[in-house]
Amino acid sequence: MGALDGRVAIITGAGRGIGREHALLFAAEGAKVVVNDLGGGLDGTSLEATPAEEVVAELKAMGAEAIANHDNVATWDGAASLVNSALEAFGDLHVLVNNAGILRDRVLVNLSEDDWDAVINVHLKGHFAPTRHAAAYWREQAKEGKTVRASVINTSSTSGLLGNVGQSNYGAAKAGIAAFTVIIAEELSRYGVRVNAIAPAARTRMTESTPGLSDYVVKPSDAAVFDVWDPANISPLVATLAMEHCAATGQVFFVQGGTVRKFQNWTMTETLEKNDRWTVNELAEQLPTLLK
Repeated sequence: MGALDGRVAIITGAGRGIGREHALLFAAEGAKVVVNDLGGGLDGTSLEATPAEEVVAELKAMGAEAIANHDNVATWDGAASLVNSALEAFGDLHVLVNNAGILRDRVLVNLSEDDWDAVINVHLKGHFAPTRHAAAYWREQAKEGKTVRASVINTSSTSGLLGNVGQSNYGAAKAGIAAFTVIIAEELSRYGVRVNAIAPAARTRMTESTPGLSDYVVKPSDAAVFDVWDPANISPLVATLAMEHCAATGQVFFVQGGTVRKFQNWTMTETLEKNDRWTVNELAEQLPTLLK
């Protein structure tokens, strides 16, 4: 018996890296998997379909049920088609893992409008659109009186939650995904849908090209040394969050190697207060006390 027996899961960006590891583990745990991947380059260009097919072949060799899907999750119609592909192939949908993404790293003064729009579109809209169509299906199921135990797992990043130079577009999208997660977890709970997010740290095409990370994500030369950057380390948490009776919702988790930590939402700390409106001169004098 696997932890995900009978669960139907869509995993976006599952042709390579972390997404591929998700697909492999989900299949090993008994899930039926829709492997979504455009096969594009790191910047979202050069489309080729083969990565999704290659992963599906791996899953079928394990004895799992899986299909490849090449819909663009950052488009309304593509996201709808993706959800429908799961329903047509497997008759239901229980899990949506939003993982697809691209990078176009630039410092702000070199960032073009297209660099901004492309990254925001793939990451932020690429989370919203599939989730919106999946949520519509689950709402209808709930309205029909069926018991829904669905799970959405989004992919945020420390680049958005903690910040990283050269990634204002990517970081803004990933911070938005964390906020999106917290809000829709509240909205969708009435339909039996849980929503969480992860902020993973692993060796992927993205991290190998991220400023400041390329020197750290190398694989240990000694096979006996635990590889904390192995992307397969991320997937057990995602599979756990996808389980039918997992209780977690509205949470954002950091995960790397054998470490799982819970992020805390934006929190107010030090306070300035008076029983009247502040003057500019008063605030200019007092504001530094908040920055200590």
